[in-house]
Amino acid sequence: MKAIAVKPGVPNSVHLVEMPKPSVAEIQDGRGVLVRVLRVGVDGTDKEINNAEYGAAPDGADFLVIGHEGFGVVEETGPNVHELKKGDYVVATVRRPGTSVYDLIGTNDMTTDDTYFERGINLRHGFLSEYYVDDAEFVVKVPRGLKEVGVLLEPMTVVQKGVAQAFEIQRRLKVWKPKRAAVLGAGTIGLLATLVFKLKGMQVVTFGRTPKPYLNSELIEELGAEYVSTADVAVNEYAAEHGAFDVIFEATGFSPIVFDAMQSLAKNGVLILSSVTGGDRTTEVPADRINLDFVLGNKVMVGTVNANREYFESGVKDLSQAKLEYGDWLDRLLTHPVKGLDNYGELFEKLTAGSGAIKVFCEVGEV
Repeated sequence: MKAIAVKPGVPNSVHLVEMPKPSVAEIQDGRGVLVRVLRVGVDGTDKEINNAEYGAAPDGADFLVIGHEGFGVVEETGPNVHELKKGDYVVATVRRPGTSVYDLIGTNDMTTDDTYFERGINLRHGFLSEYYVDDAEFVVKVPRGLKEVGVLLEPMTVVQKGVAQAFEIQRRLKVWKPKRAAVLGAGTIGLLATLVFKLKGMQVVTFGRTPKPYLNSELIEELGAEYVSTADVAVNEYAAEHGAFDVIFEATGFSPIVFDAMQSLAKNGVLILSSVTGGDRTTEVPADRINLDFVLGNKVMVGTVNANREYFESGVKDLSQAKLEYGDWLDRLLTHPVKGLDNYGELFEKLTAGSGAIKVFCEVGEV
């Protein structure tokens, strides 16, 4: 079978490989699920792996199959798989267990191991292939009504985890009921975060760099949220004029904005960080004032990355609710399809800045 792979540590090494088709027999205890891949989303992570910024091949291999945003259909199941059947649409989780106590209880995304295993990212092959096989424990069923947008489930889980963790933390307050939310960034994650907050009935302001109107700002306003360009006003300036936010979800990839966000948080507020920022940016901040406000205001900052099965399942629920309430809104996020694994170069071309892409994805098979 065909797959798209890189040679970890070698910049711009993306290429097509031939691999044996996997078998359910590769999974222990008869729990194997063979999936025919239909669509795979690509994002900045795939671009950074191809740039040799991180990523490692599985033991015994000299290449890594990339792609962690998979969507497919079950082709075959092992004898001890009862929760899935041939023809079911599915998405597989990304992180695989290590050895820490958190891995042992199913929260692989909270591992304390120095070495971690992520399909398509580190030490495990990903989903940009014609087929993959996995343990049923890591394969999540997607309702047939979501087949056109199921490829959005993995990025949705980043939001699900961050928002869930914010509410879990604030259980300490007994009566925390956030009303105003800000989302920093209007890319895929920012759009999905805006959606999730609107599904919770909150007032939402989403900040992006690009002046409106453009597709992303239109999508945000269709949800009943407000779009604000940071080219016109800084986040903390907006908050000073219009009121601070109970919860802020940061998804910009631009680390200095975090300090603006910290100054835009209301008392008892939560700032959720989702950007993974390499590099060595520095910035000057009013450290004493930020520290004072956080301490006296009982504020919290928490990071979200990856997700375990719990957040994939909650993501399915929110995607389903969104389809009912907002029709084809989710479909319109799928802006840049690329037909077939052979056209892997086009996938990375569409990831470049200025392409206008919200979600770039490979159409591996017919949905």
